[in-house]
Amino acid sequence: MKKLMTICFAVALLTFGVASAQDSMQNDNMKADASKKAIQVTGKISDDGKMFVNDKDNKSWTITNPDTVKGHEGHHVTLTAHVYADKNQVHVMSLTMAK
Repeated sequence: MKKLMTICFAVALLTFGVASAQDSMQNDNMKADASKKAIQVTGKISDDGKMFVNDKDNKSWTITNPDTVKGHEGHHVTLTAHVYADKNQVHVMSLTMAK
């Protein structure tokens, strides 16, 4: 009888451990989704189409998908993009010519 109680207690602890691990993973995913929100930034595309210079702080960003901005090299534009500040990169979703 004591072995059965010990086994049931061990199974309950393992179940709790697995459930709490899944919960913490879910919270990490929510934080990651929040950082993926596209924002609008205005600035100039470099002449080679691989860099973007923000008007607000003159910071340069590498464009991860330069084919998206093809034909707008050297233009002043507003980008809708995912910004990866830790890598100084932007992933352009769309762009419009700035006023």
